[in-house]
Amino acid sequence: MTMLWQTKLVMGAVLTALVSGSAGAMVVQSNSPVAATPKDWKYEIRDGKRVPKGNRVTNADGSWREEVRVGQCLTVKEKTAAGDYSETRKCD
Repeated sequence: MTMLWQTKLVMGAVLTALVSGSAGAMVVQSNSPVAATPKDWKYEIRDGKRVPKGNRVTNADGSWREEVRVGQCLTVKEKTAAGDYSETRKCD
């Protein structure tokens, strides 16, 4: 009878460790800094908060321009093909 109880205790401990380990792995996977959002949404989720998406236009030479409006402020981010980056903000 003692051997049976020891076997049950060991099996229970192994099962508990497996279940808690898989639940922890699921939490780590879903806690990424930038969650994938559908393309038609106007925002993306970063650190659990809504952040507005910008309207980015990419040119064939690798340069791009992105406009992000938050309230009455407009932030324009630009990067040239040479790698020069500039960011301007204008509030009305």
